[in-house]
Amino acid sequence: MDIHYFSSKLLEDAVDEFAKLPGIGKKTAFRLVLHLLNQDKDEVRQFGNTITKLREEIKRCKSCNVISDNELCPICADPKRNSSVVCVVENSRDVIAIENTQQYNGIYHVLGGIISPMDGIGPSDLNVENLQNKIESNHVEEIILALSTTMEGDTTNFYLYKRFREYPIKISTIARGVSIGDDLEFADELTLGRSILHRTLFESTLSQK
Repeated sequence: MDIHYFSSKLLEDAVDEFAKLPGIGKKTAFRLVLHLLNQDKDEVRQFGNTITKLREEIKRCKSCNVISDNELCPICADPKRNSSVVCVVENSRDVIAIENTQQYNGIYHVLGGIISPMDGIGPSDLNVENLQNKIESNHVEEIILALSTTMEGDTTNFYLYKRFREYPIKISTIARGVSIGDDLEFADELTLGRSILHRTLFESTLSQK
């Protein structure tokens, strides 16, 4: 049953704001708001301050473009990471998913999206120039294309392969342990970890299509 009546305009406004979040309907938003109303005022104030601080102070790593507290994220700032191997991903969620496998010791590059003509997203909308600069200046030996196994992900992989194939680097892609059509964040850690470890040369995948 849809919610049509609210006893308070403040309550209704709060529900409307929560319902704007992805995957949150009016009923779930209503439950969340009621939960907050049952909490101590200081806890709710802390919740609000945390969200405000997040939006106002969050940064993007100047090297890899992942969401970070500082100009350099902990991964790019870690001298123990192998900076000659760059894993190219769509967004910060994918970095977190791969890091949780504990099977990768290189660095990352976040594109900020994938090529999707239906959504009006082309190569110029992605963070590709910084990747090229990284390849040209940081002694990169390999880039791993770890994008979603969707048509848009494959299109972006092919674009990047064509753009960088003349450089003296290895271009590989994650093994197809990740099901076709899946986003990396939804793959289990074991499968994703094996897909990284058993990556293959991207060029070898072209002959299979």
